[in-house]
Amino acid sequence: MNLTFRAALAAALSVVAVPAMARTTYADTAVGATPGTRVSIARWQIQDVAKAPQDGGAISTDGFATEGWFPVTGRATVMAGLLENDVFKNDVFYSDNLRAVQVPDASGNLFVTPWWYRARFVVASGAVGEHTLLRTHGIISGADVWVNGHAVARHADLAGAYPVHDIDVSPWVHPGANVLAMKVYPADPRMSLSIGWVDWNPTPPDNNMGPWRGVDIVRTGPVALSAPRVRATLSPDLHRATLAVKVIATNLDRIAHDAVLSATVADRPLTQAVHLAPGEARVVDFGADGQPALVLDDPKIWWPIGMGDHPLYRLQVTATTGGTTSDRAETTFGVRSVESRLTAQGDRQFVINGQPLLIRGGGWAPDMFLRDDPARMQAEFDYVANLGLNTIRSEGKLENDRFYDLADRYGILVLAGWECCDKWEAAAKTGGEPWTDADMRVAQASMTSEARRLGNHPSVIGFFIGSDHAPPPALSRLYVDALRAEDWSLPIIAAAANEATADAGPSGMKMAGPYDWIPPSYWYADKLGGAFGFDSEVSAGAVIPRLEDVQRMLSPQEQDALWKSPDLRQYHASADWSTFAVLTPFDTALARRYGAPKGLDDYVAKAQLDNYDNVRAQFEAFNAHMDATRPATGVIYWMLNNAWPSLHWHLYDYYMNPAGAYFGAKKANEALHIQYAYDSHEIVAVNHTREDRHALQASVRVRNLDGTVRFEKHLQGVEVTGNHTRTVFRVPTVPGLSPVYFVELQLDDADGKPLSRNVYWLSTRDDTLDWAGSNWYLTPLTQYADFTPLMSLPTATREVHATTVRDGNDAVTTVTLSVPSSSKAVALQQHLSIRRGAQGDLALPVRWTDNDVTLWPGESVVLTARYPAGDPVPPVVEVSGWNVPTERFDAGRPQGTQP
Repeated sequence: MNLTFRAALAAALSVVAVPAMARTTYADTAVGATPGTRVSIARWQIQDVAKAPQDGGAISTDGFATEGWFPVTGRATVMAGLLENDVFKNDVFYSDNLRAVQVPDASGNLFVTPWWYRARFVVASGAVGEHTLLRTHGIISGADVWVNGHAVARHADLAGAYPVHDIDVSPWVHPGANVLAMKVYPADPRMSLSIGWVDWNPTPPDNNMGPWRGVDIVRTGPVALSAPRVRATLSPDLHRATLAVKVIATNLDRIAHDAVLSATVADRPLTQAVHLAPGEARVVDFGADGQPALVLDDPKIWWPIGMGDHPLYRLQVTATTGGTTSDRAETTFGVRSVESRLTAQGDRQFVINGQPLLIRGGGWAPDMFLRDDPARMQAEFDYVANLGLNTIRSEGKLENDRFYDLADRYGILVLAGWECCDKWEAAAKTGGEPWTDADMRVAQASMTSEARRLGNHPSVIGFFIGSDHAPPPALSRLYVDALRAEDWSLPIIAAAANEATADAGPSGMKMAGPYDWIPPSYWYADKLGGAFGFDSEVSAGAVIPRLEDVQRMLSPQEQDALWKSPDLRQYHASADWSTFAVLTPFDTALARRYGAPKGLDDYVAKAQLDNYDNVRAQFEAFNAHMDATRPATGVIYWMLNNAWPSLHWHLYDYYMNPAGAYFGAKKANEALHIQYAYDSHEIVAVNHTREDRHALQASVRVRNLDGTVRFEKHLQGVEVTGNHTRTVFRVPTVPGLSPVYFVELQLDDADGKPLSRNVYWLSTRDDTLDWAGSNWYLTPLTQYADFTPLMSLPTATREVHATTVRDGNDAVTTVTLSVPSSSKAVALQQHLSIRRGAQGDLALPVRWTDNDVTLWPGESVVLTARYPAGDPVPPVVEVSGWNVPTERFDAGRPQGTQP
């Protein structure tokens, strides 16, 4: 035991206040007698083995004294549990406070002894022959398990973050109170198949040890059901779906049983009789034994977001033995087809229901301590939909069922897969320790469990069996065989990088960078991370939150360093050892292009301009090249979100406060969109829907810095085929432009209703890239564009009128934002926020129809915001911007529909 670490942790634990402990209560988990009952352990009590040295036999007996133990939620890791109990007197998300609990021992482990997880569950009286199963959903890194004083499993058999295990504990469970105790072992992602964070953020002190996806108590009769699945084969014309329905039936007894399995799938009845030998587990196929295939005529088709509806069907299965219900299982599923093909250039392209589509997504990060927050997860899916994205990529850290249920309901596609840079890829090309037979067993169990978890979800469209590297041959074969054994019909992708395996074939992906700052024009290149093919993870790196978030995540010293000392390492930029822990490329570009920052507020304001411009350009470049000779087929922005407050890689920050990057992405991913191409100066109309659009109108204006119009063009009869782009105009060379000028675009329908409005600030001095000097994470520049004239813009004026209505649990504020004709200048990048009262907190999460808008004198725009209604304090609209003062306006007391 490392005494320095133990002393540090003891000091931390000593600050627990009695009132804080009293706020959290412990309650037994009630388990019903009805066969098919599944109840998650709702609360645990946890304690360090060093403070509870008794063995599991004693700890799992009723009446064991747990005074001083920590009551935690059912899916808490050790650190999550300690945070839940207010153990640490300082906010671990602020500044570098997390370092105080990061005291490694000589081996690099942080929490160096196991921790106990203890729970009481009360079982209702039931019929003779009932069984009780303990179902684990992955434990980091593994656990020994006792029930009522009896050892029922060892950690070698319950290892890994992902395997689902059923343990029949029937001999030791009785009606009334029962006690479950788990001795959870320390985790190290370099040594076990758990979870690691690479350079995303600091390493959690406990390495996420614990039952992070929960533990269930399952009650069943002699025949148990698991892994119900439906595979739908859809005809090319989408008018006919053939359903293959299967479930695993397991005889838990030592005698044979005859069982009748009755299923209802899409409201159609199915029946299958089965004879099971003692202890036998069998996949029951409802289409076997000469039974006719289940066919749906004119099925309800599941479409990705923006392309159609997302209907779901239900499968319910009941097993009866001797005329008595033994178990039940159910799942939802969708009817859709997923194809994946390689283009002529070898790039992967996805086709959903016969429609090729551009994958536009972001990389997912759960909470750093894997805390389970259903409301936050739903809010994040709201953001993904509001951003106009259609895909989430999960690089490891694979979520619980709720995540995929939400993806199904929202129509958000999911590309799941294993993670890089730790034990998961140690057997590939990263020079790690060779895998043991035990590692291979955990990997196979992980793949099987995830295949069963993901297989019914129409949102899931593929699995990466490697990330930065493809797995070696034996491991690739293991993964592919495990997936196919579960009737996996979706693409199996060798890696997120341009690699291949014999079993999965070429990946058709690229991982060419950048991950650090490059200019917007970069994305239009035909090399490296430019917009061609499928880029699995890519962005311009640093993303600076809004000022209020910078101030609540960084100390005053760190705030000063952010704008004064670009070469200093920032704890909230990346892991300490990482290249990205300094913001030098971003800060250098910001100063060269927009002028040296004059203070923190000036730095943040300039960063918002840069982030908006760059993120928009990344997505727009892939839009523009959808129909190119070498088409752009997919782009995953690195990343969608962060595991903790960060200065890098996100479209929205940890506080859910949308900033420049968010609104740049939202603008680029409009369903119907008009955009300017940096390389060709073309104006491109983009249609991400399936419907052809006719008789659209487009307007192009080129303005000098003083607002004078130097060029104007109005276009009628613009046609854009569904799921395609159309070049509608090329901006000619315009004489007499100021060093910084603007391109203002508008797309309207045939009746003049606005569909898309887009404004660019451009420089007559180009960003010049040094392609030969490129490395894996950036391409340097030999010349920067000059936007410093923007600093000379006069102060603009604006007018704001706002009203608010209540819509269920939400408030909806509508804002008319105008710049009067008398204004001295354009109002550049005006940002709107909602506050709860004049001096209140920001209303978050919030979904705007548009934001960070630029208006010239005489122009007006109507914006709406939807956010949780909260308390009855009248909301206030706060408007800030590049060259406008920050002002607050009454938004009116909410009126209308109540919840």
